[in-house]
Amino acid sequence: AADNGKHFAIMWELKGCPYCAETHNVNFAQKQITDFVQANFDVLQLNFIGSRLVTDFDGEELSEKDLARKYGVRFTPTIQFFPKSSEGLAGKKASKREVARMPGYMKPDHFLQMFQYVAGENYQSKSFRDYLKSANS
Repeated sequence: AADNGKHFAIMWELKGCPYCAETHNVNFAQKQITDFVQANFDVLQLNFIGSRLVTDFDGEELSEKDLARKYGVRFTPTIQFFPKSSEGLAGKKASKREVARMPGYMKPDHFLQMFQYVAGENYQSKSFRDYLKSANS
């Protein structure tokens, strides 16, 4: 992602999760959302209870479900957003690596605004709630 000037995001999903399906069937069905996400993010889809081996920023290799536990992901869908550069992430605690988190399903407008918030690196100066207030006023 960093090599392409994009942010990295992890989308945690679970088979049979109705809100995960809603995210794909409603939100990602909108061209404006899909185009923006593809232009600005590399998104990795992981299974909340999966056993596939993945490697964390600190080099630790663990299963998807153990990575979810390490990052405190408790339900699906959850999207974790990370900075454009992974420099320095390995030395941080897992809880301090992400720059934003989308905990649960968001309707398309707020969903897109969350991706815009991260892409514009607004997390450096304001909360997502404050960003929404300023964007919608």
